[in-house]
Amino acid sequence: MKNEIIIYHPDNLTERIEVRMEDETVWLSLNQIATLFDRDKSVISKHLKNIFKEEELMKISVVAFFATTANHNP
Repeated sequence: MKNEIIIYHPDNLTERIEVRMEDETVWLSLNQIATLFDRDKSVISKHLKNIFKEEELMKISVVAFFATTANHNP
């Protein structure tokens, strides 16, 4: 299943979510998670920050390097 894309489309979701799978890991963006759980992305972000703060998960292990961007200061 290397670099396979799976399309998730439940009955109650109006849009589809394309999920990236790599080495038995499912990758979703913040926006995809928000869509999946029908929550604002700020809510998802808050929960993720708490997960990392409480060290339930280590950020370095679960955040894809290709999904992060540099901090841009105008």
